[in-house]
Amino acid sequence: MRYRLTFIVGAVVGYVLGARAGRERYEQLRAQAQKLAQNPAVRNTAEAAVLQGRKSAVKAAETVSAKVGDHLPGPLAEKVRALRNGSAPEDDWGTSNT
Repeated sequence: MRYRLTFIVGAVVGYVLGARAGRERYEQLRAQAQKLAQNPAVRNTAEAAVLQGRKSAVKAAETVSAKVGDHLPGPLAEKVRALRNGSAPEDDWGTSNT
């Protein structure tokens, strides 16, 4: 209950401070966030994190399939096989370079 109350108080304080800051400050923060997101160093770091996450996912899938064997459900077994072969289809969510 204490955490819920703390969250609610924080949300109310954030709302009040945000309302007082107004639209101009919101636009400034939004512009700064866009500028940061378009920074090549930030984009490269994010892409490296995505690649590392995919490598970790492949290792986890191999470990799980080695321990579980043929007891995986059909669609999951197909996904694991695709990951092993390196021919997994690209996801339409996650990072994009647009």
